[in-house]
Amino acid sequence: MFDRPERFCRICTTGLSFAVFGLGGLVLRVMVFPLINIFIWERQMRVKWARHIIRLSFRGFIELMRVLGVLSYEMTGLERLERHGLLILANHPTLLDTVFLMAIVKQADCVVKGKLWDNPFTHGPVSAAGYINNETSTGLVEDCISSLRKGGNLIIFPEGTRTPHHGEITLKRGAANIAVRGKCNVTPIAIRCSPPTLRKGDKWWHVPHRRMHFTITVHDDIEVDSFIEKSGNAVLAARRLTDYLQNYFTKENQRHAVA
Repeated sequence: MFDRPERFCRICTTGLSFAVFGLGGLVLRVMVFPLINIFIWERQMRVKWARHIIRLSFRGFIELMRVLGVLSYEMTGLERLERHGLLILANHPTLLDTVFLMAIVKQADCVVKGKLWDNPFTHGPVSAAGYINNETSTGLVEDCISSLRKGGNLIIFPEGTRTPHHGEITLKRGAANIAVRGKCNVTPIAIRCSPPTLRKGDKWWHVPHRRMHFTITVHDDIEVDSFIEKSGNAVLAARRLTDYLQNYFTKENQRHAVA
């Protein structure tokens, strides 16, 4: 079943890592965030502290997986994240992409699935951090723009889900709508995992023949003014920006595949 003991050990340490992640989420909900609600009355300050705690927790989780030999990583361009009000768009090859970005982005906000509010392990963190619910919000784009204008760094995976096994990237138009209507430049992040693992449909115990290595690159901003000026209206500008971003991330994937 297992080609070598080292791979079996990584299956065990991967399972341990995810168990710790789940337990940590429960501890945050039951013990940490209730204390924040008790001692910090002002909502924005509660949100700020909750996001800071989540960031530290995710950084700890990534380091745990690194120390256990589950993964390794390298990151470049992190200095571009030392700003406020960023609209961060990234490709989504693995289950851990969100964890990595939330660990490196200060005061990160994100759009999350409504079912996370019903999950006992994630309800506490997403609620306390004031993340944007993609199911209950009637003005999703407006909520995202409002978050950016308040100085939050909004993380969005414009694919809407993890990249399929065939690697073809298809973007939804929502992220471009936020950029165009909010007149926010895009900060693109390219994520690569080698060998590919934890993709859509993969089970956590389907570990590759060697530990996964993440390469995360923060690229220069993409200016949206040119798309708005050349298009004449927001709908066309969002469509053109979506096409541009799809080509952008597709080329990044192909470049890494060749490398």
